[in-house]
Amino acid sequence: MYNVKLMNKISSNGLSRLPSDVFTCGADVENPAAMLVRSADLHNEEFNPELLCIARAGAGVNNIPLDRAAEEGIVVFNTPGANANAVKELVLTGLFLASRKIAEGIEWAKTLADKGDEVGKLVEKGKGQFVGPEIEGKTLGVIGLGAIGVLVANAAERLGMTVLGYDPYLSVNAAWSVSRSIKHCTDINEIYEKSDYITIHVPATPETTGMINEKTISVMKDGVRILNFARGTLVNSDDILVALESGKVAKYVTDFPEAKLIGKENVVALPHLGASTPESEENCAVMAVDELKNYILKGNIKNSVNFPTVCMPMSGKSRVCVLHKNVPNTANSITSAVSDAGHNIASMQNASKKDWAYTVLDLDDDADDALLEKISALDNIVRARIIK
Repeated sequence: MYNVKLMNKISSNGLSRLPSDVFTCGADVENPAAMLVRSADLHNEEFNPELLCIARAGAGVNNIPLDRAAEEGIVVFNTPGANANAVKELVLTGLFLASRKIAEGIEWAKTLADKGDEVGKLVEKGKGQFVGPEIEGKTLGVIGLGAIGVLVANAAERLGMTVLGYDPYLSVNAAWSVSRSIKHCTDINEIYEKSDYITIHVPATPETTGMINEKTISVMKDGVRILNFARGTLVNSDDILVALESGKVAKYVTDFPEAKLIGKENVVALPHLGASTPESEENCAVMAVDELKNYILKGNIKNSVNFPTVCMPMSGKSRVCVLHKNVPNTANSITSAVSDAGHNIASMQNASKKDWAYTVLDLDDDADDALLEKISALDNIVRARIIK
């Protein structure tokens, strides 16, 4: 039996994919082989030696200590694309919130609750303060053409916007998915200079932190409208407030409220609603569960953020799975250890990702504890296990 610790509430439709005769799930299970998490902060969590993987039901993983997990031989998964449609729909909502002063109008209308028969006249008299532009015919700049960015770009184009996209790491799948009407810019400054609206869809990294700041805002059109449904740290809040006060930025819509932003004029702060739909939560849970189950039972890695992708059908009587440092000749030392122990390798795969690597070997016979000890004693090995 494998214990799976639930660090947050996880959709029951996802958990139902774990066979009850193989997995025990709960918030209080001990010595888990896997953790399922959504927003819980694991940076101060002490991981037990039996922990093989952490599956995050969502795309962002800044609540997980990735480097420490890799050093302890713990594979971290996320669920890219599972919540993409939910976020896309909210971004489209953000486009209208950035234009039409809808949120402000709703709040003002609430003040008329006790005006009785005067409400109609007051509405006609007061509605002029909430005038805003239409999005049709305007230019939207999309920074980041991943799963969400592509959906946003395509939807905005169908709404009649001219769409510019920027992504220096555009994947083949994204390139096939993005509409041919969308211009792919090779210089981010083209986005800044030409866009009436800018929406950001990139991960939070040291390179992207504060990418929207005084300097980049100065390149933008006067009256630009900025949407941030990716990560709060991508936008320098102090700089955006100065730009809003001067009118350089007409509106800032964000899914990441901060005390300094809440209540400020021309800021619409939503309470991190991007993936808050039942469909999204279920999609993320299903993908996360499938990832951890595939890794625990078959040793396959897909959608890991700290180890490389290695997926192959099981073809032997036993499978040896080895997480190790990405150091030359380490894979050779593993195969030599297997051969020296008298085992025949039916098939194998090896891949690396930055500092880490993963080697999977299917053997024609049964691997034993003696082989496991021999591999574990090699230099640069982080974790080795056998699946039969």
